[in-house]
Amino acid sequence: MEWRKWYLDAVLVPCALLMMFCYHIYLWYKVRTEPFSTIVGTNARARRSWVAAIMKDNEKRNILAIQTLRNTIMGATLMATTCILLCSGLAAVLSSTYSIKKPLNDAVYGAHGDFTMAIKYVTILTIFLSAFFTHSLSIRFIGQVNILINAPQESSSDGFCGIGSFVTPEYVSDLLEKAFLLNTVGNRLFYMGLPLMLWIFGPVLVFLGSSLMVPVLYNLDFVFLLSNNNEKGKVDCHGGSDDHCSP
Repeated sequence: MEWRKWYLDAVLVPCALLMMFCYHIYLWYKVRTEPFSTIVGTNARARRSWVAAIMKDNEKRNILAIQTLRNTIMGATLMATTCILLCSGLAAVLSSTYSIKKPLNDAVYGAHGDFTMAIKYVTILTIFLSAFFTHSLSIRFIGQVNILINAPQESSSDGFCGIGSFVTPEYVSDLLEKAFLLNTVGNRLFYMGLPLMLWIFGPVLVFLGSSLMVPVLYNLDFVFLLSNNNEKGKVDCHGGSDDHCSP
């Protein structure tokens, strides 16, 4: 009888998580081998060109750099705030004297005992706390880029004459890529946590939510060539993924 209560959770939830992991392993492989077939790889190359252009003509474009990075920080801050608010809400439910599972016992498929509910809440909290952590690190790196992108490249007489040889466009680009990588990981953890929140109502909804999430992410993550011969060489960006498609 115990197994009959657990078998849906033991089968459908790992399958849902495995589906998400396999998709992101495939996405990582395509980014490494065919970067221009993905929006993540295309935008990464565009960001490196952007950093080089900004640092080459910094006197005219420094305000543009600050505004662009500020908007990125605002987006990461919004996601981090959302994650910590969800964690706070789940913590409030856990500490409440009202048992949320009582009115759902007859409607939830799978196990719904005290131990099972504890596993569900701990798993969801871990996912969202990890997302908050990665977004916080992303904000840290973007803040560093915000300063270093305006560092002088030519020699000066203020005692820091050799700083331009260390703070190169390649170095700043690497920091920016670390920031966007952490931002992307945080977003993907957040997306993974959304179907898991439905686990409170049963494992079937987790599996269905992940099954819908994967094709949606696929259409947002990959670049598809247009079939029109008059527009040969152009690409069609379906959606924006975590990184908005650069013109």
